[in-house]
This record gives sequence, structure tokens and C-alpha cells, in this order.
Amino acid sequence: MSHAPFAHALAHVLLHEAPDLVAIYDGTRGCLTQVNPAGVQLLGYSSEAALLAAPAPVPATPTLTAADWQHLREQARQHGRQTRETTVAKCNGDLFQARLELTYLEVEGAPFFLLRLAEHNRLHQAERELAQSVRRFEAVVANATIGIIVCNRAGSIVSANDMAHQQFGYVVGALLGRGIEALVPQAAGRRHAQLRASFNAQPSVRAMSAHRGDLEGQRQDGSVFPVEVSLSYFYLDAELYAVSYVLDITAKKTADQALLAERQRVERLNAELEQQVADRTHALLTTLAQLEQRQAELAQALAAEQELGELKSRFVSMASHEFRTPLTAVLTSAALIAQYPATEQQAQRLRHLGRIEQSVKYLNDILEEFLSVGRIEEGKLEARPARLDLPTLLHDTVADVQGLRQAGQTIQLAADCPAPVWLDPSLLRKILVNLLSNALKYSAENTAVALRATCQAGQLTLVVQDQGVGISPEDQAHLFERFFRARSAAHVPGTGLGLYIVARYVALLGGTIALASELGRGTTVTVTVPYAHAAAD
Repeated sequence: MSHAPFAHALAHVLLHEAPDLVAIYDGTRGCLTQVNPAGVQLLGYSSEAALLAAPAPVPATPTLTAADWQHLREQARQHGRQTRETTVAKCNGDLFQARLELTYLEVEGAPFFLLRLAEHNRLHQAERELAQSVRRFEAVVANATIGIIVCNRAGSIVSANDMAHQQFGYVVGALLGRGIEALVPQAAGRRHAQLRASFNAQPSVRAMSAHRGDLEGQRQDGSVFPVEVSLSYFYLDAELYAVSYVLDITAKKTADQALLAERQRVERLNAELEQQVADRTHALLTTLAQLEQRQAELAQALAAEQELGELKSRFVSMASHEFRTPLTAVLTSAALIAQYPATEQQAQRLRHLGRIEQSVKYLNDILEEFLSVGRIEEGKLEARPARLDLPTLLHDTVADVQGLRQAGQTIQLAADCPAPVWLDPSLLRKILVNLLSNALKYSAENTAVALRATCQAGQLTLVVQDQGVGISPEDQAHLFERFFRARSAAHVPGTGLGLYIVARYVALLGGTIALASELGRGTTVTVTVPYAHAAAD
């Protein structure tokens, strides 16, 4: 590939675009062969041709003799380039100070020199601009609100602005020449020298947020303060320099701590407020629960009051009906006894006295049922287990109810409980008396009532079976309620409390009661009670 086009382009830029005089000097002929437009203008010629046609030497340098020119060319030939401050004359004779630069080059073995001539006015202007730029840079660095420290590769501080001195507690200029490790607390322990060597090996720009953990700076008096540091670098004459930008964040840390304390205070207040809300909510819920409980208690009390009123009404109705019959019998028998004053009429008197005794016993049974209900409702009744010979209790109970039998009625007893048991004999007897009384009362003449008792696996099972009027399925659902009487038994006197009391007695013994009945066929009541074996004597 030919380099001629590029060489031509470079020569064109060098000659025609340069602001100073640039010319080609032919060492063999001893004259200029080409001058750029800026050079033509600088020396005051009308054109390049006029300048090249002028008598030598051009440019005219009164302070340089021919020998000086010869010596300058020889030095340039040997060393490649030579410069000299000199006086130059324009074509009209005006003189000006300039810097002459002569660079040696060979073209096809022939000696040529590249001549450059810069007027001192332009140099002074460039120097002034450079000085202004330097002053502006120094002003920016000196007045920066963050510390700026420049270190060489060895870590020695070569430049530091006023803020850096102020941050680290040094007088201005005292940091120069010190090692950067003097500004790092516990530099050895933090391996700062190794970190600096790593940065020198692979320099890179690092932002303030790129560091892990908290950074601290160490003042001249040994005190430390929190800092944020960013790093950059530059090369000057192939030498690496690191630039540290240091920001004192003491105020920020204080503000952060104050903000954290305030946040914690707000969180604490929120927690206290939430706790107060929770406590008051709990108190409110407790109050509501108490109100609901009180309302339920009032409703229950009202229901109990209403039930009590209904019970009183039913009791008065029942008592007026049930008491009327025996009381009427008592009054009638008493009146008839008065009509039998003679001794031979003793039989009639005894018969009426028996009727009176039976009526009084009936009244006593009714009152006993009322008292039993009261004791049960008040919780004053409880089971008192004792050693019990069950066959004996069964025979005695059957004997007690023999007087309640109607004409032709029989009680068939079958018991399979030979060993003594541990049960409440009083409650068990009352259960049997009530069930047997009902069976006899609601059965017709010439019928049998069966009583069966079995003891097995700690369970006593009592079965009372009659051939009476029976109970409808609708009435069976209410048989164990107070004052309830089945419609099939309406023609037979009764209080409607018997089965209610029996069910409560069975519950006191920890047992269960079940009833099966069919209208016109009879009723079977089954009571199951757990027991414990009585110890042998």
C-alpha cells in the first residue's frame, strides 16, 4: 500500500494549517523551497512566490551570522532538532522577536530542514492562557469544599488543597511529602499499603459508594472522623498519580444517628400506641363479652322466671286437680264415719278409715315428688354409694309395691346379681318404686309386670316391662320433661313428675335410661347403671 497520499495530506496540514511560519529549507541549495501562508503573512510578503524570489537569506536574522546559521544546521543534523531565540526582520525592515526551530530530515539522501518560526507575541499569549488555566485550576482545587490529595506511586503526597489540610488538622503545606498512610487509622492492620499496590497495578476510577464498610480518616492529633473517599488517577510524563477526593461526613453521620434515633422513637411510640389500641380493644371486647354474658344470664333468668311461672301455673292446675280427689275422699269418708256410731258398725268405720289413710298416703306421695324435684333443681341431692346386696333390695322393693296391684296383677322378678355391689341403695330403690308403680298403675287387671336385673362387666341393667296402655311415639319424646303426661294416661291420676325424677336419679348414678312403648301393647323401660364390686367381708 502506498503512503504517498498520507504524506501529501500531512504535509498539506503542516504547511497550510499551522498558525506559525513553517517552511522547507534545502540544505544543498541553501534556500527556502516552500513556505506556508502563515509564514508569508508573518514576514510581510504578498505571496509565497515573492518570498521565495527575495534575495537570501530569508528569513533575515540580523543577530545570526552565516557562521551561526551553518553551526545551527550542523547541530540539527547531529541532534535532529535545534531551537534558538533570535531577532527576525520582515520584508519592510520591521524587527520582531521569535523562536526559531530547525528540524533535520533527508529526502532521497538529500539534506533538508523543517524550519518553524513562532513570534514571541503568540508565545506570550499562549503562556498567558496557560498561566490563566493553571490559576483557574489552582483556584478550583484550592477552594474546593472537599479534600483533594494527589499521591505518587510510592504513596507520597505531592499535592493537597487547603480543605484536605483543614480536614486532617495540618497547617497548609504540611502534608506535602508525607505518606498517605499517615492519614489512615490503623493503616498497617487494614493492609493499606497492599491496597495501594493493588491500585497501582490496576488503576481505576472508584466512586464514593464503591467502598465496603465505613471509612475513617486520622487527624494529626490522632483523632479519627468518618469519611467518604473516591479515587481517580492520571499519568504525567509516564508517572502514575492517584487522586483522592475526601468528604468529611461527620455531620451526615450525626444526622443519620439523629434520624435513626427519631425513627426508633417513632417506632417505639407506634408500638406503644398499637399496644394501647390492643389493650383498649381487649378491654372493649372483654366488656362486650361481659355484657353478652350478662345479657345471656338475664335471658336465662327471664326464661327461668317464665318457666317458673309456667311451672307454678301447671303446679296450681295439677295440685287443684290431684288434691281435690283425695281430699274429697277424706271429707266423704269422715262424714260417713259420723253416720256409724254403733259398736256393731265398726267394720264400716274401718273401711272408711282405710280410704282416708290411702288418700293421705297419695297426698304424701305427691308432696314427696314435689320435694324431690326441689332438691334436684337446687343441686342438694347427690349419690352416696354403699355396699348393697341387690337381690335383697329387689325383693324388698317388690314387697313394698304389692299394695299398688290391681285385681289379678302379678310382679315377676328375675335377678342375676349374686355378688354385692357398690351403689346408692336409696336412689336405686326410688327408681324401682317409681317404675313399678307406673307399670302397675297404667296396666289393666289380670296382667303381669316383669322386673329383670342383670350384672355384667360392671354394668347393672334393670328392665321393667308391663302390658299396659302404651305410649304414642309423639309423647315418648317428652316423657322425661316436668309435668308431662301422655295422652294415653290422661284418665289415670298422676303429677307428670315421676319419669322426670327417675331420669335425674339415673343421671346422679352416672347411668342411662331408655324407653320403648307401643300403644295397646305395653311399655319397657331399661335402666343401665355402672357399679363397683363391693369388697368381701
